[in-house]
Amino acid sequence: MGIIGLGARADLWGVLAHLPALRAMPGFEVTALGTSSPESAARSGEIHAVARTFSNATDLAACDEVDLVVVSVRTPKHREAVSAAIQAGKAVYCEWPLGNGLAETEELARLANEHNVPSIVGLQIRANPAMNYLRDLVANGYVGEVLSTTVIGSAGGSWGAYSDPDRRYMLDPANGTTLLTVPFSHTLDGAAWVLGEPQRLHIEHAVRRHSVTEAQTGQQLVMTSPDQVVASGRLTNGAVATLHYRGGHFGGTNFHWEINGTEGDIVVTAPIGHIQLAPLTLLGARGDAAELAVLPVPESYRKVTSLDWPATDGALEVADFYRQGAFGVAHLYQQFLEDLREGGNNVPDFSDAVVRHRTIHNASSMP
Repeated sequence: MGIIGLGARADLWGVLAHLPALRAMPGFEVTALGTSSPESAARSGEIHAVARTFSNATDLAACDEVDLVVVSVRTPKHREAVSAAIQAGKAVYCEWPLGNGLAETEELARLANEHNVPSIVGLQIRANPAMNYLRDLVANGYVGEVLSTTVIGSAGGSWGAYSDPDRRYMLDPANGTTLLTVPFSHTLDGAAWVLGEPQRLHIEHAVRRHSVTEAQTGQQLVMTSPDQVVASGRLTNGAVATLHYRGGHFGGTNFHWEINGTEGDIVVTAPIGHIQLAPLTLLGARGDAAELAVLPVPESYRKVTSLDWPATDGALEVADFYRQGAFGVAHLYQQFLEDLREGGNNVPDFSDAVVRHRTIHNASSMP
């Protein structure tokens, strides 16, 4: 494994999710890392005990000691790094969103197909034990025929009243990391995984906050990225679906998902709307039951039970926030390993990324 974006900072996704996941599981070895400069790469190599360090994706991908390249950098840099890995004939794992828009995503998927390299896209909600248990509950008739599903979620510290220097780039939708493409799309992917792809979907965007305050400096920054995303549509069986995502964090509901059916109801809750990161709680009621009860996830759904957490230099609170997301990434890696051993194709790959990008592209309506 070679990880592009495994830097020295403790709050990077590569450090808090990919590294502890890979080091906890037999079958994977982190042999190389890449950052933006030789100096930062060398420093990161010392911190993470990785001997081979690179300052560009092309050289890392060409390394004989790398079989699979992980791309864990900002969305505008995905195309260059993913292309380098594919052209070197290496398997590649790219964080979601795969490309900066539909056209770029389709290009990368074509390239991977032409070079016949295995690919993974970071839609790790599909590997989440709670999500797979939920999928089986619905498939096995817990709620009967699905009548409707409703989601309301928030984006936590992003696209709200405040920002910080690391998230400035997210204020401009041209950079590809938006309320629509990240928390909303992860949730839409989870809903589609459980209930099936929507057959009709319409998405509305709105920019209600036109400026935000940078918490560290008090500076007012222009935000042109939507802070409200609302979707409505129909599922394959005719059931009605609605999803509403809001920028920022709220004192009330930050994630609530209901699946209502002819025989019962299931509710999924989480402390934040980034369900790809959050601990999920399932509750359900069937028949004449007056109250919802917790539906514990059976241990058989958990393929990874512990991770190898690195030292975080005082950023333990950040590490705890990402802990659940790291377990999702670990389950995705475990599924990939099983696919390699058994000849399966169960992890979300670049063709799945095209489906998700195409869904939000075709359904979206900007004011």
